[in-house]
Amino acid sequence: MKGDLQRYSRQMALRQFGEAAQERLSRARVVLVGCGAIGSVLAYYLAAAGIGRLRIVDRDTVEENNLQRQLLFDERDVHRGLPKAVAAKAHLRRVNSAVKIEAVVADLDAGNAARHLAGADLLLDGTDNLETRFLINDFSVREGLPWIYCGIVGVFGHTMVIQPGAGPCLRCYLPEPPAAGDLPSCESEGIAGPVAAVTAGTAAFNALRLLAGHGAGLAGRMAMYDCWEGSLDDVRVDRRPGCPTCSQRRFSYLEGSSGSRATALCGRQAVQVWAATESAAPKPPCFEELARRLARQGQVSFNKYVLQFRTDRFEISLFTDARAIVKGTADPAVARSLYARYIGT
Repeated sequence: MKGDLQRYSRQMALRQFGEAAQERLSRARVVLVGCGAIGSVLAYYLAAAGIGRLRIVDRDTVEENNLQRQLLFDERDVHRGLPKAVAAKAHLRRVNSAVKIEAVVADLDAGNAARHLAGADLLLDGTDNLETRFLINDFSVREGLPWIYCGIVGVFGHTMVIQPGAGPCLRCYLPEPPAAGDLPSCESEGIAGPVAAVTAGTAAFNALRLLAGHGAGLAGRMAMYDCWEGSLDDVRVDRRPGCPTCSQRRFSYLEGSSGSRATALCGRQAVQVWAATESAAPKPPCFEELARRLARQGQVSFNKYVLQFRTDRFEISLFTDARAIVKGTADPAVARSLYARYIGT
């Protein structure tokens, strides 16, 4: 073991770190949900740092437009049509063959979350939608398991460490999901690759610090980056007395009573998707604002009843009750992904 530690000599030279911390890292078990722009950077840094086990859960395949910001992948992965989790495992084994890496090609949902998230010391957020983050948050609080939230869009990034029982959870900061289309998405607003590196680098450092036994510097604080202006805001987040998750201990996303639902429509290449919400009557989306965001991505039209968005491959009809029909696929997981990507919840 002593000889094996030589590769981490610069890391162990940190006065806050040392050999004992490295030994703890070598026994750590981490689950990363999502291996895109943020997730690929998180995965690289944790594997390079010598964590013991890394499970990567991701539902997508590598596409050419990922390569601008998703640093684990290359053109060979695109041409081979590899799932991101599988491609990431292959690349990370060449970075550090001592790390035990598991690739899980799956859409994390209420039915499989307990299985895929089990056995971890830490959960990491590389996802692209709030529904999955609320699901992770439910599991984290119920099991008393720390996790690190990350988000990026355009030139902005934010991250926060959540330690159940010792501080606020994600829903102390964001109690309810916003209305469909209220949040900008990477599809409509774009994303600068270095923003992912800045945000994920901060999250990875806090992960290593926590796993090494030194706590997390961003516990109870949301770090918010404006990379265009070169500014950082550090916002304190307090526990919310009426938080539905950590105060009331309602785990509706984990239990499947909240969140989006998707149903394939019989005889049609289409899936109906309901927005992620805990309300029986979700807030109606603002079609005008959503149309402005989507105009660069495809053809958009709307009236007071429905917004229609078309690309070369898919068509989404979004209604005032935040329900959508996604045409061009019969796969509910694909439809949920498209809803999250373009509608933004």
